[in-house]
Amino acid sequence: MKNKLIVISGASGVGKGTVLGIMMQKRKDLTFSVSATTRPPRPGEIDGVHYYFVTKERFQEMIDQGAFLEYDAHAANFYGTPRAQAREKLEKGPVLLDIEPNGAKQVRASDPEAVLIFIMPPSMEELERRLRGRGDTPEDQIQMRMTRAVWEMEQRFWYDHVVVNDDAERCAQEILDIIADSGENTN
Repeated sequence: MKNKLIVISGASGVGKGTVLGIMMQKRKDLTFSVSATTRPPRPGEIDGVHYYFVTKERFQEMIDQGAFLEYDAHAANFYGTPRAQAREKLEKGPVLLDIEPNGAKQVRASDPEAVLIFIMPPSMEELERRLRGRGDTPEDQIQMRMTRAVWEMEQRFWYDHVVVNDDAERCAQEILDIIADSGENTN
């Protein structure tokens, strides 16, 4: 069996980061693909760990060179998965990609065996509560993310699997079960 790309998508605030962290604690062979971005680093973010921080000019060069497995623009910045990094990590185990629906479609087009999983919130009210609970998101950003969430959730129908994050531990285990059932290598 070969290792697979595991695409995880969901609206901002749905708890993707928490779920992915639990999954990686439970299954040590999972690796996380680090995306490139044109946005500046936030306090505490480390280049090459959280993101590869590049200029817009460098990002465009990478697009022109076909260096991305997928890429998209979001909130006035570009984000993309470096193809070489994802392929290198696939040699060691399954690779998790936390990406938007547009990027997920690009991955599906280039790798039909990728497993696409969409994480849903229990409700829109809960999603908004989670976004507000962060305490670091301005009101206009919350409204923009809630509007975007509606569009993102409409995209769930073309994903292979939809999982509701009503409990992070349960959600993580359900995704791990999906990965195991997909014929994924379980070293």
